[in-house]
Amino acid sequence: MSQWFVYMVRASDDSLYTGITTDLARRLAEHQAGKAGAKYFRGRSAMAIVYRETANGRSAASIREAAIKKLSREKKLELIEK
Repeated sequence: MSQWFVYMVRASDDSLYTGITTDLARRLAEHQAGKAGAKYFRGRSAMAIVYRETANGRSAASIREAAIKKLSREKKLELIEK
């Protein structure tokens, strides 16, 4: 079983994007290059990964991603600060 990550990227408009991947560096590069990146980054740029956590499998990563996406911006910022 490969290692999965849940991550948040700060965009050029200071918004936060949440996603999952098995390779953080590759995924950030994809977001920045516009290749295989999320539609979210059309019209804004991916600046940096500001939060990451590990998950045991894709299912657990997807569940955690959904939970983070439901958080308010303030709660996401608290998560990043920890």
